[in-house]
Amino acid sequence: MSLILGIDPGSRITGYGLISSSGNHSLYVASGCIRTSNGTSLPARLEEIFSGLAAIIDSHQPDEMAIEKVFMARSADSALKLGQARGVAIAAAVARQIPVYEYEAKKVKQAVVGTGAASKEQVAQMVKTLLCLSASPQQDAADALAISLCHAHTAATLAKVGDVGSYGRGRLRWQDP
Repeated sequence: MSLILGIDPGSRITGYGLISSSGNHSLYVASGCIRTSNGTSLPARLEEIFSGLAAIIDSHQPDEMAIEKVFMARSADSALKLGQARGVAIAAAVARQIPVYEYEAKKVKQAVVGTGAASKEQVAQMVKTLLCLSASPQQDAADALAISLCHAHTAATLAKVGDVGSYGRGRLRWQDP
């Protein structure tokens, strides 16, 4: 069993989701949001994100962390703030020697819903279904759980494939024994 922490970074709200995964089976452990204080400076909000994630990591001791890659947001300023929030999340994991994996939003949606063009509502519904939850989690937490599930599915697929040497032109290349 592997405990996977998924992170949906944001400078105002950072979602997190923990799942326990073994092969094709994933179980819900915990999820929630780190909400930074309104009216505080960006450095203060980044410290809140770092401290919050450090506490979650120390409490749950995840084996791996998966995080969404930066995408071009509405503005360059938004993208920079998102990148800084990602940076402190990654630093919180790396400081505790937890391996970090990155996934594009489109890949997360494809892994969880089956299409990279899925809506946030579709992602939340599939997270609820896949993890047998009684209700859909808050949006940022659902996105973080989806990132965890994407990593679990990717790891399970790579484990099945086995001794893959490299990828080329979208095809697997097998290494000679």
